[in-house]
Amino acid sequence: METILIVTAFIFGFGAQQAGLPPLVGFLAAGFALNMAGVETTETLHELADIGVILLLFSIGLKVKVKKLLEPQIWAVASLHMVIMVVFFGGAVFGLGLIGFMQFGSLSVNQVLLIAFALSFSSTVFAVKILEQRGDMNSKQGRLSIGVLIMQDLFAVIFITVSSGKLPSPLALGLVLLFFLRRPLAAILDRSGHGELLVLLACILPVAGASVFEYVGLKPDLGALLLGMLLAGHSKIDELSKAMFGFKDLFLVGFFLTVGMAELPNMDAVWTALVMVAFVPVKVIVFFLLFTRFSLRARTALISSTNLANYSEFGLIVGALAVSQGWLDNNWLIILAVAVSISMVAASPASDLAARLYCRKNKLFQKFETRKRLPDDRQIDIGDAHVVVFGMGRVGTGAYDNLLRQYNSRVIGIDADPSRVKEHIGKGRHVITGDAEDYDFWQRGIGEQRQISLILLTMSYAGNLAAAKQISSFSLNAEVASIAAFDDEVEHLKEAGVDMVFNLYAEAGAGFSDHICQIADQCTYPG
Repeated sequence: METILIVTAFIFGFGAQQAGLPPLVGFLAAGFALNMAGVETTETLHELADIGVILLLFSIGLKVKVKKLLEPQIWAVASLHMVIMVVFFGGAVFGLGLIGFMQFGSLSVNQVLLIAFALSFSSTVFAVKILEQRGDMNSKQGRLSIGVLIMQDLFAVIFITVSSGKLPSPLALGLVLLFFLRRPLAAILDRSGHGELLVLLACILPVAGASVFEYVGLKPDLGALLLGMLLAGHSKIDELSKAMFGFKDLFLVGFFLTVGMAELPNMDAVWTALVMVAFVPVKVIVFFLLFTRFSLRARTALISSTNLANYSEFGLIVGALAVSQGWLDNNWLIILAVAVSISMVAASPASDLAARLYCRKNKLFQKFETRKRLPDDRQIDIGDAHVVVFGMGRVGTGAYDNLLRQYNSRVIGIDADPSRVKEHIGKGRHVITGDAEDYDFWQRGIGEQRQISLILLTMSYAGNLAAAKQISSFSLNAEVASIAAFDDEVEHLKEAGVDMVFNLYAEAGAGFSDHICQIADQCTYPG
């Protein structure tokens, strides 16, 4: 049975990728197809799905700083949006019920509020997968989206704890002691090397955090998230994330299959779900208006909002709880499952479409901006820098340091992660915060810096490709060089206007041999 599930997931995922859609859309479609074929989910598949979500939330926690959640652009937007959406969805569902539309007519006021609350969430799993595939996790819109999703997850946990009627065990008070484990865990992480021990640790930590929380009567997912947040800021979190990357993605295939393989709905349920999906644009509009009211630029607000343009697996959890308590009929759980699935499929291309729409209609969207600008949204001045390095990770930092010896002070680094920028500034490097994929970033001055002669792109492939397209649109008279990991990426980057593309692994080997030859002075060259 598991073989059938895996093969079907691959076939549909591969088909979706060839059609220019994220593979996870194919996984959802595979779930629908298996459902219609009469294949039922197995206990193993549900366990894999649960582990995938736990690993995902742990990986999110690794990159979250608590003080960022306290920014009003996150906690206030998440809170206000939830209140507004519960009122809107509640009013819409109640109004449809008054006219006896489909299955809405039999709902009581309490049931209407439950459904409205379930629909107010956006999917953490879906949004993070989309952000990862676009290389957008560390961008401003990526951080905002993740922050809002974490706040929503916390609201869901509170609701589930209160509504289940089960108070956490008194042992839950002992979870405060977890904060004293940070140093011991960091020491273990430091001493785990870079091989199989690190991979094992990447699996053990989230599962352990989930198990502890489940033991004291709290939601396991929350334990994985908080344990990840406990380790946030450690020097090896990037390596830890990469160690669990393959496992996480594999297990999450199980999650998307289970969403698609929910109980087979009748046509009334499908039409009811479609009506609910038609409400999703309202979620996006309200998010956009709230983000811009809190002084965010229109593009950041628009992309962040479209990242959240779906319904959530937490809505299914809320629905399942309501069914188990007898508050909702089981048919509504099926309707919610269909609405979640369809919303995910529809939301897949939303962010890319939003970015293109902003480029064409930016003046319209900018009318919603406030006059006040946040510190990292102000005009950019790179001084007399002639060389710009985008992406100050290990490769970018090495390139920056090497170029600095040749160009003196006329080199600047740019990175989307403020904490990484702060770290580089502390080490004396000239680095500023900026998102190379952001149209507004180039408009804020960088696109007018005609003294720039060389641009290095050392981000992810998706980030490098998007940045190359922005550079081409602003017609900067500069040489552009980029790194890539695969030969097909090299071709795509050159088509986007990059002058020089270096295969990271091939160039590392060539550079290593040249370096050794220079040191040893023993190489003999032909001719």
